[in-house]
Amino acid sequence: MYEKKSKAILVGLNNTGKKESIDIEISMNELSELTKAAGAEVLSIAIQNRPAVDVTYFIGKGKVDEIKQLCETLEADMVIFNDELSGSQIRNLEETLGVDVIDRTALILDIFAQRARTKEGKLQVELAQLKYRMPRLIGLGRQLSQQGAGIGTRGPGEKKLETDRRHILKRIDDIEQELKEVKKNREVQRGKRSKSELPIVALVGYTNAGKSTLMNSLLKMSDQYDEAREVYAEDMLFATLDVSLRRLSFPNKLDFILTDTVGFVSKLPHALVNAFKATLEEVKYADLLIHVIDASNEEYNLQKQTTLDVLRELGVENKNIINVYNKVDKILDGTLLPKEENALCISAKANKNLDTLIEHIRNQIGPDIIDVHLLIPYDKGNLISSLHNDGVVLGSEYVEEGIEVKARVEKMYYHKYESFNLDK
Repeated sequence: MYEKKSKAILVGLNNTGKKESIDIEISMNELSELTKAAGAEVLSIAIQNRPAVDVTYFIGKGKVDEIKQLCETLEADMVIFNDELSGSQIRNLEETLGVDVIDRTALILDIFAQRARTKEGKLQVELAQLKYRMPRLIGLGRQLSQQGAGIGTRGPGEKKLETDRRHILKRIDDIEQELKEVKKNREVQRGKRSKSELPIVALVGYTNAGKSTLMNSLLKMSDQYDEAREVYAEDMLFATLDVSLRRLSFPNKLDFILTDTVGFVSKLPHALVNAFKATLEEVKYADLLIHVIDASNEEYNLQKQTTLDVLRELGVENKNIINVYNKVDKILDGTLLPKEENALCISAKANKNLDTLIEHIRNQIGPDIIDVHLLIPYDKGNLISSLHNDGVVLGSEYVEEGIEVKARVEKMYYHKYESFNLDK
């Protein structure tokens, strides 16, 4: 991914004067995984306990001196902070430490810049980067002057943003106009899908919970499976950013569109949520959400809450949701998972309980099906063809009085066959 791998020291502030929603150790472990996902090596992790943020350095001056020495000892070329820094804090820290300094937001934006594949995704990431960097130009001179030399410098950094603030504002306006056009096209496509009257099921969840793997596993179980329709899936944070839509068909007239969305993470940059709102709006139009939770992660409750917080921000927290605890093949026997209503334990990779998941989906969005036992007179034989359209014929037998048929029929069509029902 890089010709020369960046070597980073991670720094976190445990704000003892403020109640945090996430434990500092957990948050730093996640920052470490994000750093690795960006392609850098983590040399050391430093945490400072402090009752308040230092305006000049974010952490105390004494801790800054410790980290400077650590950088020299370990030959680090980058320090990554677990919280957002102001432009002046970045400038002050870089002047003292003598190495690049970025924060968690810049790190996540960098990962997104690497992973965006579609035109829309690239525009969304660039917009978020520009809006993040605009108020920090005064403190980003060191990074921007390097023009793509490493983490935090990708994308618009190569355009020497510090030289022309008006250029940034113009570019922001241009991107927003382009995204409006993309949104119009998306709405046209959405309109075509709505005319098909197919229900939409959206996969949501924390990054690396297994959404793309689940989509591929369900695709394989669907009728008319085609390997070319599989989506990219990898065991890493933010493996995919772009929305994927696939039509799935299962027996007994269960047809729906399955959509995979970008994963979430704690402290997800607000600018990124805003930039991706057009993409995330697909969730708004879904008839059912499948919330994929990594059951093998010790902090799955925190990850679950993070996803619910983003869904709340999008205004879709009250939609029908199936909570799916994935990766149960990776957890030890005896591990207790929550027993909650409308929840299911599965393994997308090992195909465990996926049949049950499909039935859960059917119960939520599938047609109302009833079993019928019919005797169709021979002079009404055309009803057999009708049955194939309105349901599923399970079996038939020619008897003296007519054709005896067992079938499953959508309830809305049952009135056509009610008079021929042998069981009424």
